[in-house]
Amino acid sequence: MTQSMHDREELITLTSDIVAAHVSNNDVPIDQVSALITRVFDALSGLGAEPVVQQVPLEPAVSIRASIRPDHVACLECGRKMKMLKRHLGAEHGLTSEEYRARWGLPADHALVAPNYAAQRGAIAKQNGLGRIPTGRGNDATGRKAGRTSAAKNNSSAGAVKPAQPQTSKRRKLIQKLNK
Repeated sequence: MTQSMHDREELITLTSDIVAAHVSNNDVPIDQVSALITRVFDALSGLGAEPVVQQVPLEPAVSIRASIRPDHVACLECGRKMKMLKRHLGAEHGLTSEEYRARWGLPADHALVAPNYAAQRGAIAKQNGLGRIPTGRGNDATGRKAGRTSAAKNNSSAGAVKPAQPQTSKRRKLIQKLNK
């Protein structure tokens, strides 16, 4: 006897035991007994198999074109409108921005931040001096530290300029005062 025949006989035995127990404790019309046997047998035979997962095509909550507006961007997963999507995607949907773009077939440069909000944040950053090479205070126009000229070297060696003393911290001064 082969393995598949043995398994089939075992399924039939289990099916008959389950149906007999169910029928003995419940009122089942005679015309429904054959359907009950079929359902139990199918359920038992499907236990070892992997479940069939049907891929449902994804439908965005908002159209991709309508998802980007000047004042907000809409999440394609849930349709929620906000200024920035990255944190929302991680917290609510468990997605990174790359996974989100791949899931919906979006290009890598698809905005996840509202355009007006990005411009506003950029203006604030520029106002605070970010994004440009600092000039002055010992730096030349290229951003490199300006070297000392030979005249400055000569004046410093001939003059009576003392080297700077290392500053002692307040804590160290307090300890020195207490130890005296």
